[in-house]
Amino acid sequence: MPTGRLIGIINIGRMPKRTFLGEKYEILTALSGEEGLAILKSVPHIQVIISDYRMPEMNGIDFLHEVRREWPDTVRIVLSGYADTASIVSAINEGEIYKFISKPWNEDELKVSIINALERYELNKKNKELTCELKRKNEELECINDELERLVADKSSKVNLLNEVLAKVQNISYAIPVGVIGIDPDGIIVQCNKEAEKMLFDNKPDFFGKPYEEKLPREVSEFVHSASGKEAISEDFVIKGVEVKVIASLMDKKEQKGTILVFIS
Repeated sequence: MPTGRLIGIINIGRMPKRTFLGEKYEILTALSGEEGLAILKSVPHIQVIISDYRMPEMNGIDFLHEVRREWPDTVRIVLSGYADTASIVSAINEGEIYKFISKPWNEDELKVSIINALERYELNKKNKELTCELKRKNEELECINDELERLVADKSSKVNLLNEVLAKVQNISYAIPVGVIGIDPDGIIVQCNKEAEKMLFDNKPDFFGKPYEEKLPREVSEFVHSASGKEAISEDFVIKGVEVKVIASLMDKKEQKGTILVFIS
């Protein structure tokens, strides 16, 4: 059962704490949007906000708009009657809120929604951490490439230095904690690190030199095809039951062309 810190902003003052007896939640309550914003400013790391739609001075959508602007990582849920559905659907489409729960709410549905919201928060947090780690590794690779260009200027040691640096680049690429696959301009898999082998090929080395359409999941293959010629795009998939963000990046150097795929789970 996930743990978390929640705020319940219920104008009618009936956030049923008894619903969460035995759950590992820290629940903070407020009776207005202004009071909720004050709590957010003073209490760090609120994972989930549950807001009533009808409140004095500031309705729930306006409140959650402010929350998204200042605390975009917080998962936002709104409670409302069906009369307000049009406004809420618009807010969902614009990304202001994650979920709408109609009143009177079902306690089991509310519990499940909070569990899903907390899991969503943690998944987004993990994705950001992995993206930062990937950025750091890419910066390391850029430094290595810069060093390579400087060292190979000495023609007498060019071959040895090239082999040494390429080995380092391959070792770093193979060990980074996200999946990486290289595809040449003809659609052939020419590179795959340890994480990608485990995630996509069950550590079976029968993918090198094969067309990606034959070896990657169909939906991922279609994504790679749609990414052709684009600098960088991303899309979320479920691969073997695991949510994975796939980033496709175009490699268009004179000496090396193709597509790099990064898989972040």
